[in-house]
Amino acid sequence: MKPLLLALTLATATATTATLAPQTAEAGSGSVAIQLNARNADEAMALRFGLALYAMHQDVRSNGHVSQNGAHNAAGILQSGRGSQAIVHQEGDGHRGSVAQRGNNHAHGLFQFGRNTDAHVEQHGHGETGVTIVYGW
Repeated sequence: MKPLLLALTLATATATTATLAPQTAEAGSGSVAIQLNARNADEAMALRFGLALYAMHQDVRSNGHVSQNGAHNAAGILQSGRGSQAIVHQEGDGHRGSVAQRGNNHAHGLFQFGRNTDAHVEQHGHGETGVTIVYGW
C-alpha cells in the first residue's frame, strides 16, 4: 500500500473509531489542514495504534522518523525527554514541517501532501498525542 493511501486510511480509521473532533480545519492560501488531538486515554491509544501501524509499514526503528518523496522539502524533529515518537511524512514538493516534543511520552504524526505546505507542531508536558494532515495545491 502506498504511503499516501496508508496515511489517509489510518487517519480516517482512527478518527472514525475514536470519534475525535478536528482541532483545526482551515482553507486559505492553497492548503487545508486537519489536526486531531486525543482528548482521553482511549483516543490516545487509537492514535498511537495508527502511528504504530504506519511505523511498522515503513520499517521505522527509532522514536523519530522523516520520510520524504518529492523535491525541495524540509523536515525536522526535536525531542527532549523520554519515550516520545514523532513522524514527519512528506509527499510532493516544497513542504516545510517539524515536530518539537519537550517532555515525556508524546506521539505525533505530521503528514504533508501536495505542494508548498508549512506545518509545525509543538508538544509540551507529558503524553500529548495527535496527528496532523496537510494538503496543499
